[in-house]
Amino acid sequence: MLLTENITKSYNNLCILNNASLSIQKGEIVSIVGASGAGKSTLLHILGTLEKPDSGKLFLNNQDMLALKGKQLAAFRNKHIGFVFQFHHLLPEFSALENMIMPALITGENQSNAKQKALKLLDRLNLSNRASHKPNAMSGGEQQRVAIGRALINNPDIILADEPTGNLDTQNAMAIFNLLLELRDEINQTFVVVTHNDSLVKKTDRIIHMKDGKTT
Repeated sequence: MLLTENITKSYNNLCILNNASLSIQKGEIVSIVGASGAGKSTLLHILGTLEKPDSGKLFLNNQDMLALKGKQLAAFRNKHIGFVFQFHHLLPEFSALENMIMPALITGENQSNAKQKALKLLDRLNLSNRASHKPNAMSGGEQQRVAIGRALINNPDIILADEPTGNLDTQNAMAIFNLLLELRDEINQTFVVVTHNDSLVKKTDRIIHMKDGKTT
């Protein structure tokens, strides 16, 4: 489903990715692990088309993502790729419901349909009673579940998560990761997760190790 071949990336002559290649199948939860500076987040950003590699190939469902540019690339990313980050990146002035529907509105979906989809997701994520709450009125675990709902709203092919439990305590971290496992089982959702949490890594379907910009 997701395929990279020989991805390279350097900053100021410092090699970050060195012919990194990987393949992700539909319905997998794959973890990417390695020491700080190994290139994990850079690789994840390239997989999500947030950054471009210096060279290499990147395909999602046979679409050459490196051939897309501008608005076409932004539209493809919004429809096919979901993102979950360590610090949620929820907009503080908007409610959980409003934060969740934004990617759907960007695709052109009407507000009524987007709201109905978000309400169903809020219920699935046990957040129905938080729909009108703004981020500062929610716990870290609740904010991260809203972020997961936002990533799911457009039914993406894949969700990329960069340290999604890194800002949570052990109990909330395990709850979030168990949620990812449930979503994999229920809707065959695909996840690629960068994490340093060894307990969570052991629960993933497959582990990709990174060292010196290479994948193994």
